[in-house]
Amino acid sequence: MDRQRRAVRELLDAHGRTYADEAGIRLRDTPQPLYRLLVLAHLLSARIRASVALATARALHEAGLRDPRRMAEAGWQERVDALGRGGYRRYDERTATQLGEAAELLNERWGGDLRRLRREADGKVSGLRHLLQEFPGIGPAGADIFLREAQGVWPEAAPYLDAKALQGAERLNLPKDTERLVELAGDTDPAVLAAALVRAAVDKDVAEDAMRRAG
Repeated sequence: MDRQRRAVRELLDAHGRTYADEAGIRLRDTPQPLYRLLVLAHLLSARIRASVALATARALHEAGLRDPRRMAEAGWQERVDALGRGGYRRYDERTATQLGEAAELLNERWGGDLRRLRREADGKVSGLRHLLQEFPGIGPAGADIFLREAQGVWPEAAPYLDAKALQGAERLNLPKDTERLVELAGDTDPAVLAAALVRAAVDKDVAEDAMRRAG
């Protein structure tokens, strides 16, 4: 147990940062940060490096495409160009279309406010996960990414460690049990723990370094 606790601590010391924070999103339970997180989840769920998805999220923000109204009003080429500046070229045309359609859906069905989607789910994680997948480009992986990151401001989702996070735990020789992992992490925000475990899942060097430092 002590070695497991040390491994978690080493992982968190080196990689304890949410993807939202890395993308420059100050996550709060307000419309714009939640929308930016939805876009980030969309970008991260593609078969592309996380660094490219993060850079693209920042590029969209810098282009002013930071809320669903502006995203929906932007021309398709404007979205393609912003995606390209972030390096998101492999999926840029399809993603530009999906981002426009998703923004329109959010505006029309939930008034541009994901908190209304949250209320529709009535505090049920299964409901949240289902409704998030209504957005074009958001499948099961995208919904998991959103909830992993949002659990700090939507506490009904916490602790949310999805299959990818648990894959990271397995790589670290940690129990694949959410309650045990949260216990090992002490008072760490579950969103931070989840992000660190995902980094271990996608990069074996991250896991090996944490285990080596744990002794």
